[in-house]
Amino acid sequence: MPLWTCETCGAQFPQSDAPPNSCLICQDERQFVNWKGQAFVTREVLTQRHRLVWRDDCGLTGLALEPRFAIGQRALLIPEVDGCVMWDCVPLATAEAVEHIRSLGGLKAIAISHPHFYGALADWSEAFGGVPVYLHADDRAFVTRPHPSIVHWTGDHQRISDDILLLRTGGHFAGATMLHWARGAEGRGALLTGDVAQVAMDRRFVSFMYSYPNYIPLNAASVLRIANAVAPLAFDRVYGAWWGRNISGGAKDAFNASVTRYLSAIA
Repeated sequence: MPLWTCETCGAQFPQSDAPPNSCLICQDERQFVNWKGQAFVTREVLTQRHRLVWRDDCGLTGLALEPRFAIGQRALLIPEVDGCVMWDCVPLATAEAVEHIRSLGGLKAIAISHPHFYGALADWSEAFGGVPVYLHADDRAFVTRPHPSIVHWTGDHQRISDDILLLRTGGHFAGATMLHWARGAEGRGALLTGDVAQVAMDRRFVSFMYSYPNYIPLNAASVLRIANAVAPLAFDRVYGAWWGRNISGGAKDAFNASVTRYLSAIA
């Protein structure tokens, strides 16, 4: 039986003879159902239509599907001495990409910011021997393909290593998560935000939304919670969720200025 992937959000569903009737992620008000109707594609067809590419993105290796599929995000690989941590996920794992990651030291863990980026998390975990996949427990209702590798962590912090800390900021989702990499940006610290704090097109600011496609802004209390969560952390770089959506330097000042600007705009 095939595994099915939602064509709109890229979430993978369990094996079944027929595709699911609906996608719970797309039915949520933060996403949307394709105007042509809910559609799913098998993993085999997805492999035929798309390939995984990898390249440097501001000092980290990124991976994404070409041609663009679903939301179009890219995953990032954070190197450590005992293997890489994959931040966020993509809807397909290919043999070529797995071999490339093995050449970089393999994967030791996967961490994902929120349900829009769950992708093919089970396939990626299995490709590296069942490495843990860290998802915040507040979002567990959105898991479309349950898997024993999933670690539903709780609270506001989850440490993966001495240098890598997950922090639940909330906002976009109740369990929305960012990753702080202490050794990032040549030791000045880096914050990987996905689109919980979205790097703006001019790359001097981040911004915040409850729903991007449906233009629902995030409320002031949620933005202040995010700001307070990252305030104790040192970081000079922010990595967003798409190619090139990064603030390469001076990122903490930019983040703080962004919070002030956003709160003023919605006041």
